[in-house]
Amino acid sequence: MKASAFVYPWDVNGDPEAPARTAALGITQVTLASAYHSTRALTPRHPRHRIVTAEHAAVLYPPGDRWSGRTLSPYPAGDWAPGDAFGEAAEALADAGLEVHTWVVLAHNSRLGAEHPDTSVVNAYGDRYPWAPCIAQPATRAYLIELAAEAAVRPGARGTELESLGWYGLAHLHAHDKTAGVGLGDAGQYLMSLCFCPACRDGYAAEGLDAGELAAAVRDALEPVWRGAACDGGWAGVEKLLGAARAGATRAWRDRTARTLQEAAVAAVRRAAPEGFQVLLHADPVSYHCGANAGVDPAHILSVADGVVVPCTGGAGLLTPFAREGRDGAVLAANFTVVSGMGGSPGTLAADAAEARRLGATELRLYHAGLASDGDLEAVRSALAGR
Repeated sequence: MKASAFVYPWDVNGDPEAPARTAALGITQVTLASAYHSTRALTPRHPRHRIVTAEHAAVLYPPGDRWSGRTLSPYPAGDWAPGDAFGEAAEALADAGLEVHTWVVLAHNSRLGAEHPDTSVVNAYGDRYPWAPCIAQPATRAYLIELAAEAAVRPGARGTELESLGWYGLAHLHAHDKTAGVGLGDAGQYLMSLCFCPACRDGYAAEGLDAGELAAAVRDALEPVWRGAACDGGWAGVEKLLGAARAGATRAWRDRTARTLQEAAVAAVRRAAPEGFQVLLHADPVSYHCGANAGVDPAHILSVADGVVVPCTGGAGLLTPFAREGRDGAVLAANFTVVSGMGGSPGTLAADAAEARRLGATELRLYHAGLASDGDLEAVRSALAGR
């Protein structure tokens, strides 16, 4: 199977050994960040630094003239990725014989929410989630579609992987996060991720719901949970908390909103891209799920994009709903964390990849070549050499 490793520009720029070291893993492709959220990242082999702090979500190249006069526009990176950091890294990696694809993070941007609070998801209690742009708002959708096209189609890139192209909700790997004190479960996470901004209130109304009554119902349903009651899992748990009709109406609105955004963003990328440019989405096969791996309907998304990147660390079972669709030529990339300190298991990569292939995977994604230790990378090399 074709394998690609995720890389940041700062893993490569300033380290002349990085491109050859990455190619020596036995991969043929890199998925290189071109638009990314804030992070604090280890760089264990870089000759100039060991920690990179990306202070806010940013594009890792100079943003184009298309943003002139727009209220919502991408932020350029600071000194963690100056100039055309993506372009510099892409050229070096290509010179090492690697095919470069862009890695584009979309609806996940805390600075956008801080500077434009009206763009954020608002929960049933009135709390804003600044990291989560509401994808129902017309101006936010226009911004995300334009960003997808620009950040995906960078010079030298042969394809793209679009992350966070859907709803973001309560769950967020936030610095010093303190939200795990109550076990919300799948159902509680959904209720706490429902948005009540003006656009979503109108959307619920179109589904026959009164937004004020819905918000009150969410608060009432969660009250026992705050006192320690267990939440049933899955969609059945959501229906138990909200009632089947009300839950179904919220899901219809949110599914339609995410689907049309995904369609529009992929279409915008294709218009901007050369022929043969590959477009994949980071995806979860449960459409009501939120986060970096956007909840999708497998049949729908495989009719829109060229394939999906599916989280498989801890088990490759999420591949099955996509494989069941049997779309000829669709890419089903199994994404494995190979950083031991981040919950990955590079030592079992060969067996994990074999199981993923059995379940329908056509490619591998390895998270993350820049963050992994030397020992982790050696395990990856051994696993890929034995394919």
